[in-house]
Amino acid sequence: MILVTGGAGFIGSYLQGELFDRGIETVICDRLRSDGKWRNLARHPPARIVPPDELEDWLGSHPPLEVVFHMGAVSETLATDGDLVWRTNVELSMRLWEWCAHRSVRFVYASSAATYGDGCAGFDDNPALASKLEPLNLYGWSKHVFDMNVLDVLRRGAPRPPQWAGLKFFNVYGPNEYHKRGMVSVVKVKHDEIAAGRKPTLFRSNRPDLADGSQARDFIHVSDAVAIMLWLLDNPGVDGLFNVGTGQARSYLELAHAVCDAAGVPRDVEFVDMPPALRGQYQNFTQARIDRLRTAGYSAPFMPLEAGVDSYVRNYLSQANPYR
Repeated sequence: MILVTGGAGFIGSYLQGELFDRGIETVICDRLRSDGKWRNLARHPPARIVPPDELEDWLGSHPPLEVVFHMGAVSETLATDGDLVWRTNVELSMRLWEWCAHRSVRFVYASSAATYGDGCAGFDDNPALASKLEPLNLYGWSKHVFDMNVLDVLRRGAPRPPQWAGLKFFNVYGPNEYHKRGMVSVVKVKHDEIAAGRKPTLFRSNRPDLADGSQARDFIHVSDAVAIMLWLLDNPGVDGLFNVGTGQARSYLELAHAVCDAAGVPRDVEFVDMPPALRGQYQNFTQARIDRLRTAGYSAPFMPLEAGVDSYVRNYLSQANPYR
């Protein structure tokens, strides 16, 4: 049996679908609420859904778990409730780590590329460099704190799970993200603008040395991100902190053009001012270093941006049922 926290969310539900297809029994910890999030699981329901406030009691029953995939978090990059973010992203994560360590359960958790801040310290997932990072927002800071806590546990030789992996997700896009509202991928936002008969918009550059639309991110299709997680499931001897990106930054303009091409409309993009709330915490460039992932043995190729966007638009966003 496998536990997936945040299993009704974006990456978690896609992972749940892959585990379901493998015939693996799963339990999900999440809240479905009333915003249609259940549709993320409609085609591949878990054996059970445990509400987050009942998780520790459920774990107290000593279920025979093989792996915990800890995807649950307060993931809004504009989150401001520091107490809630700390309780959820740091304290709960540490309790799950300790539970797995004492019961010999493998533990894979979601970190984030937001830990890299403005990128001035690079995007190297070498744990020896982690202390140099300065996240720009509360969410990124909370993920960084947990990463540092894990590294401290390892340094001290304290109890640890038999396998552990922290995954620094870069810009993931693809089906089942629809409940995220303001946090959905730029691919989904641009598609919705085009579907509404509008031009796709991009933020103007906030730097004089950077052309409008040339801001760049490492965009990775959710199927590739989950493929790395399944590879870890199949390779219990692999431990570490790993970037989850393609290793190639692509500009927002290239992404917008890919959405236009997939939707069959002209490449006509309009630039707008960046909202004040994003200024000072906006990453103009991200690009995962994936050397350590490759050295660890992950050899599968990543879907090129154009192919990933085309698949997402044609196979999901343009369909009556856009869910995986």
